[in-house]
Amino acid sequence: MLDLPNCPQCGEGYTYKDNHLYVCPMCFHEWTDADMEAAELASKTFDFNGAELSDGDSVTTIKELPLGKDRLKQGTRATKLKILKPEVNGHDIEATVDGVGRIYLKSKLVKKIEK
Repeated sequence: MLDLPNCPQCGEGYTYKDNHLYVCPMCFHEWTDADMEAAELASKTFDFNGAELSDGDSVTTIKELPLGKDRLKQGTRATKLKILKPEVNGHDIEATVDGVGRIYLKSKLVKKIEK
C-alpha cells in the first residue's frame, strides 16, 4: 500500500492520489509534490550564506545593527538561537547576546558559527 502524506491543511490521513494530485476528502484540499517541497523549504530558516539555522545554534551579526539607543557591532556573537514561527515584527530568530540578554534578530543579518 502507498504511504501517502497527511493533508497539510487539516492534518487528516485519508489522502488519496488522483493522477499527479493528492486530494483530501475531508477538507477537499488538493496539492502536488512540488507544493509539499515548497512548503517544506518555506518552513526552514537560513542565514545570510544560506546555511540552515536550527534551535540552539550560535551566530554572529554580519553588520552593525541598531538596538534601541545602542548598536550591536558587526561580529557580535549571539547564542542559544530559537527559531520563531510565526515571525515577531519581521524577526524570525531570537538569541542571547552577552551583556544585552534575549533579543530578536533577522536571519538574513546573521552568519552561523560552525561547531
